[in-house]
Amino acid sequence: MTPPSLTLGFVPGGTPAKWARNWAERHPEVPLQLRAVAAADAADAVRAGSVDVALLRLPADTSGLAVIPLYEEATVVVVPTDHVLSAVDEIRAADLDGEPVLLPLDDVVAWAGAPGTPVDHRPESTEDAMELVAAGVGALIVPQSLARLYHRKDLTYRPITDAPTCSVALAFPEGPQSVLLEEFIGIVRGRKPGSSRGQAPSVPKRTAREKTLAKQAARAATAKGARKPGRAERGRR
Repeated sequence: MTPPSLTLGFVPGGTPAKWARNWAERHPEVPLQLRAVAAADAADAVRAGSVDVALLRLPADTSGLAVIPLYEEATVVVVPTDHVLSAVDEIRAADLDGEPVLLPLDDVVAWAGAPGTPVDHRPESTEDAMELVAAGVGALIVPQSLARLYHRKDLTYRPITDAPTCSVALAFPEGPQSVLLEEFIGIVRGRKPGSSRGQAPSVPKRTAREKTLAKQAARAATAKGARKPGRAERGRR
């Protein structure tokens, strides 16, 4: 029999380390396997079952998946450290007008009408594009986490204050979830160990009607116990 495990896919720039630590503390007997996936392949990996859940970027084709939005990430421009834009703490989109801008094939910034003049050559990946930025070919617009992931001493980045943010979400198959997946979702949402639904899977969650009936039964039992014995006897005659 295959021992239980859970596989989390994450796109470049994703940071699942905190969740992995929390998981290991609560479920040391169940390994959480981390698998890096390309941004364009993350949703397909969940649908194909190669990962149980994925940390991915939106927009994406999430048909057949349940999606929990997690946070919005700042959009930045990456330039050489000696670039004129490095002299300020932040920029506006208009500051990139006329600036050559690289657009890698794995671009994840959904910005219609992005500023700058696209460079004819499209590098294969964001990592390749960073090399071209360092060579002075053009600037690069990315989520802040990717600027940090591919950081180099000869590059810097600046937030674009009026750029759209980059959305990060958790995706998993639609429908009923396993106890392990429910527990992981609880960790992501910040549930404490005692309040996580995964902690007591053998106790089914009561419906609203069941809760109402239980309250009525409790009130009836309390009222019965509070009656005086003499009254109760007279009432029976």
